[in-house]
Amino acid sequence: MSGALAFNVMQFARLLRRAGIAIGPGRVATALQALHEIDIGRREDVFSALHAVFVDRHTQTELFRAAFDRFWRGPAEAGGSIVEKEHLSLPSESGPALPRRLDDAFGDNRQNQPDISENEAGISWSGAERLRQQDFETMTASEFTEARHLIEKLRLPIPDVATRRFKPAARGSRIDMRRTLRSMVRAGGAIDLKYAKRRTQHPPLVVLCDISGSMTAYARMMLHFLHAVTNDRDRVSTFLFGTRLTNVTREMRHRDPDEALARVSRAVRDWSGGTRIGQVLGTFNRLWSRRVLGQGAVVLLITDGLDRDGGTGLAREMERLHRSCRALIWLNPLLRFDAFESKSAGIRAMLPFVDEFRPVHNLDSLASLIDALSATPIRLSRAA
Repeated sequence: MSGALAFNVMQFARLLRRAGIAIGPGRVATALQALHEIDIGRREDVFSALHAVFVDRHTQTELFRAAFDRFWRGPAEAGGSIVEKEHLSLPSESGPALPRRLDDAFGDNRQNQPDISENEAGISWSGAERLRQQDFETMTASEFTEARHLIEKLRLPIPDVATRRFKPAARGSRIDMRRTLRSMVRAGGAIDLKYAKRRTQHPPLVVLCDISGSMTAYARMMLHFLHAVTNDRDRVSTFLFGTRLTNVTREMRHRDPDEALARVSRAVRDWSGGTRIGQVLGTFNRLWSRRVLGQGAVVLLITDGLDRDGGTGLAREMERLHRSCRALIWLNPLLRFDAFESKSAGIRAMLPFVDEFRPVHNLDSLASLIDALSATPIRLSRAA
């Protein structure tokens, strides 16, 4: 293999990284090894080899195909082969329309800008302020990376709740008779009252996140938020759903966000498909509610409420879920529209059984959710 081809593979990987696909040096080396095993004179073989190495999520295929078609251009297109440097060309100004994120990455490539690692990328105050109000769906790759830095700083301060157990205290709400009697024995009968008070702890947090086609952009950002929450507190359970329910709690506990999301991608089989909310909630209520909704759990339901089944059985499952948890908070990106109306059957079936109904489409909406949870603990005081 010529050095020119290896150079272009590295340039292509750099382009994909700017467009939002996580690719490290290890994958580039694997890609070069894969090209050794195929006929690089066949364009479709090169596409399949690079796709197998660089793409690990179904939702990345369209982006990868557009980048491949635009990057590997030139005389190769006439004969359908990719051989040497003269058969490869960097993107030109002409060509088919690209997704905004990919177009932004090609713009960076034309300007020959050096890569900037996530830890080195600075965010100005004015830029962060603008980014906080920008819809997740309209972010470019660089804006998405900056938003990830801001999300890593967010915390979800759900107030502590009192448990049934007590712990020793200098002044408490009840007398600890066991400790008092032990003290009397040691002191030869002298009474020294010992007190106890209730233990407090964070209630479990259970997240049900929609990953259907209409939620793709928002689910991607919410997964980064949920990863930060999972690594900030204990007893967080995360479930993803489209037409089926997938428990990704174990995958989300990995400390590295890119590795965690890569594991989630491998575990989930229904990315960017349809949504059967009633069926999925029924599965959760039957198989998981008793395991994860104990001790007054708080449930975050992240979905736009657009149900393929037209809300069939949804009201019944929502009522059961609502009665099983301390609080049910619905985060819906459609609330970003001022003219939002609950017209769909699914949304109408769900609304009567939620304690909070809030938007989740940008960083400001996440911050307002955090403020609401920390400022109004009364809303979370209902017994499980």
